[in-house]
Amino acid sequence: MGRTKPKKKQHLAKIQSEPSIPKEQPSVAALTQKAQELIVQCDYELALRFTRRILDQDSSNVEAKEMTGVCLLETGELDEAKRAFQSLISPSPGAPTVPPPSAHLYLAQLSEDDPRGALQHYQSAVNILSAQSKGKDRAMDGLTSDDELELKSNIVRALVGQVEIWMDPQYDLCFEPEAEKTCEDLLNLALQTDPSNSEALQALASVRMSQQRPDDAKQCLDQSWVAWKDLETDDPKLPPIPTRLSLVKLFLELALYTPALLVLHGIMSTDDQDVEAWYLEGWCFYLMAEKAKETGRTFDELAWEELAKDSRDCLETCQVLHKNQDHPDKPILDHVQELISQLEAAGIKASPMEEGEEGDTEGDWEEVVSEDEDGDVEMS
Repeated sequence: MGRTKPKKKQHLAKIQSEPSIPKEQPSVAALTQKAQELIVQCDYELALRFTRRILDQDSSNVEAKEMTGVCLLETGELDEAKRAFQSLISPSPGAPTVPPPSAHLYLAQLSEDDPRGALQHYQSAVNILSAQSKGKDRAMDGLTSDDELELKSNIVRALVGQVEIWMDPQYDLCFEPEAEKTCEDLLNLALQTDPSNSEALQALASVRMSQQRPDDAKQCLDQSWVAWKDLETDDPKLPPIPTRLSLVKLFLELALYTPALLVLHGIMSTDDQDVEAWYLEGWCFYLMAEKAKETGRTFDELAWEELAKDSRDCLETCQVLHKNQDHPDKPILDHVQELISQLEAAGIKASPMEEGEEGDTEGDWEEVVSEDEDGDVEMS
């Protein structure tokens, strides 16, 4: 018995002395794929861990730097995100000869306190994208592709971004003598790039409204909307929801309530938790109620009290969603509460909400949307 212990110790020592096999590090390609998947899933914090592992292996990896910037931006680390995107642009050490245009687009959006700098970033993005587009034109002998459509869309987005800065009243640029012509030139270029682009047409409508040309603005909005208004809600050709919400705001400015409600209906068929959509629906019904009360007329046989009640219900739903989602847009909540107070003062009470009823306004849509004999919605 006394001899078994030494033998066991010798056996253990032998096992411990065997060299351990090091774990194989995942490749950059595998890490990149995983980071991309996590970004698609909106798991930005975990994606950030993978992008940093990529940069540990390859400190000049352009895609990893860009994904790092996106993750930091989405998690609210704006200063760090800005530094990540700046690392992709000369004269930063290790920056690529031609930076990804997205770096300039993100930096333009992160330059709210520097409108001139934002304009330069947008224009740099346009220059890079235009060169890429021309190269693809030559390579593809004029054939279109999803990549080329995406390029054109990004070019237009960068041009429209410049227009929005020139028109923004918080900057002094809108008072510059060249502001109006600059906006016209930018939008002409945008519409030459993509004549049916919704963002460009809506931006042109905004310019026409600022020029007190409402009929021309309506024509632009009609042209923007007609290209996609009959598409199914899951059609990839539909403009993104923020673009459609912007269209709704323009419709409301021009008192085009029926088209505004139709666009909102499409948005809420896709996402019935969208705070801004509920807000704009409530605001639309409120404006319709005010007009009906002032003129003594009805909208599709709905009197002002019924329209005001629809407005109250939408605004109440918006208020609940805003608080539940901890939505960052406080001015929306302030306006919603102001409108609810005014409706309360006018004797308009919220409808009692039954179980499973929240967000169900399908009947309201059918009542207020009118069509002409051909089934087309009237724009005027």
